[in-house]
Amino acid sequence: MDIHEEIELQDCPVCRGPGLLEEENGWCWSVMCLDCGAQTASIAYKTPEQRLEAARSAAHLWNIGKVVRSDPGE
Repeated sequence: MDIHEEIELQDCPVCRGPGLLEEENGWCWSVMCLDCGAQTASIAYKTPEQRLEAARSAAHLWNIGKVVRSDPGE
């Protein structure tokens, strides 16, 4: 099963826009809002076994509202 199909993301805690679960070059996962750019921290993994858990951790941070946001002009 595809990780993106398995993990459910809530709307952005800042603007209620859609979130996107992204993998960065095979070493970490994060979630980013497609509307306002709010994002979670990057959750690193080292082994294929840790990959799914890292994706779940990034989604969990997003779903509980632990995001950072840079407003335009900052």
